[in-house]
Amino acid sequence: MNEVTRTTGDIVQKLWSLCHILRDDGVTYNEYVTELTYLLFLKMMQETGREERLPHGYGWTSLAAKQGLDQLEYYRHLLLDLGDTKKTTDPTVLAIFTDAQTKLRKPANLKALTSAIDKLDWYSAREEGLGNLYEGLLEKNAAEKKSGAGQYFTPRPLIDCMVRLMKPKPGETIEDPAAGTGGFLVAADRYIKDATDDLFELTEAQAYFQRHHALSGLELVPDAHRLCLMNLMLHGIEGNVDCGDTLSPDGEALAKADLILTNPPFGTKKGGGRPTRSDFSVTAETSNKQLAFVEHIVRAMKSGGRAAVVLPDNVLFEDNTGRRLRSWLMELCDLHTILRLPTGIFYAQGVKTNVLFFTRGKTDKANTEAVWVYDMRAGQPSYGKTRPLRIEDFAEFKAAFGDDEHGGAERQDQGETGRWRSFTREEIAARGDNLDISWLRDGEDEAEEALQDPDDITAAILGHLREALREVEALAEELEEGSEELSAVVEAAE
Repeated sequence: MNEVTRTTGDIVQKLWSLCHILRDDGVTYNEYVTELTYLLFLKMMQETGREERLPHGYGWTSLAAKQGLDQLEYYRHLLLDLGDTKKTTDPTVLAIFTDAQTKLRKPANLKALTSAIDKLDWYSAREEGLGNLYEGLLEKNAAEKKSGAGQYFTPRPLIDCMVRLMKPKPGETIEDPAAGTGGFLVAADRYIKDATDDLFELTEAQAYFQRHHALSGLELVPDAHRLCLMNLMLHGIEGNVDCGDTLSPDGEALAKADLILTNPPFGTKKGGGRPTRSDFSVTAETSNKQLAFVEHIVRAMKSGGRAAVVLPDNVLFEDNTGRRLRSWLMELCDLHTILRLPTGIFYAQGVKTNVLFFTRGKTDKANTEAVWVYDMRAGQPSYGKTRPLRIEDFAEFKAAFGDDEHGGAERQDQGETGRWRSFTREEIAARGDNLDISWLRDGEDEAEEALQDPDDITAAILGHLREALREVEALAEELEEGSEELSAVVEAAE
């Protein structure tokens, strides 16, 4: 680890340790990160000389100078006014502070936070990038299993692998319809900046497009949306990520994209509700969010556009709507690659996952000729606190995938004893379009026996329970679909 990274890591650790101050104030981990977002926003506006974005009279200097109850009252009024359209005109500031409320009740705790933040090494933090500092804080929160924030956070090594294989380019529109805290969008932006000397190789118009219009998306959860906007802003991105439901008309309003990178939420739609999209046909009657997100992604892709999507195993094998969706996907798109991810990456959700890589066809017929499957799960160590995922773990898969972002590089089938195999469209059809393809001994039981950290062991048990519940929900939905189809047949016969 170099010195700059160590400095940022030290700051993140100090910020995270402050959460202990708030325990007796009844503040949870997620509430603490949201609270820190408000305070860090004000401090970072001061550090970057952008306090003109705030209404006159509000700012870090005024807040930090106050004491006791005066400081807490000022802070409460500040949060209300920064989210008030009558007092704040900056759209990003408004979005971050909409419905903002402090969970702090004791003036001493607010003073402890503002004093500690003032004492941090802000010069070094600016040198490395305030965005990196904030991302480090989000990662820390996601790694803390008690926070439950893992549902909004995809591991950085996996994001980096997906981005490098999809090769985002300047001028492309890039979308994440389940943006979470913005990890995919930040990584795609960083990839483009690294390739263009921080956008200096682009024309002024191209650079403006990159900062203001290239990136878009939606995030359903208001607090996650807040964190996302802060993350994007600190990375120099004024992207168009709104708070909304992709499976509603909000999703229809998203523009067509050249590249979609996403990890949609797992589970069923709240209350068992169906998508409310007028353009949905395949998944209009399902409450399974992952299936519905796949339909959105296909419909949101430009002709020739590409996607890399994290999806749980059930999307690959579910019958009825699931099977119809997979058949439809392989007609409209070239589903060229499936990566079977190892266990332990998404213990918060408790499911086995994959990455699907596909390209939207120029026509709507017979676009998938073969699907290549890489098994990174069988016989692999179980990842967790004692064995974190690293970018190096994807090296063999990246080499097998090749250098073509559309999956068109020359590939070599490794046979039944290897991890990399090709299956023709005819072979998949013979399986009933079931894409849950494995041929190596799983070795999962042995991997879980090797788990040492109590949190990892508990998470693995919870994972199995959640997956079992998910399978019961899927079965119930299939039975309901079958019942509806039978009723329709009976009505037609009568």
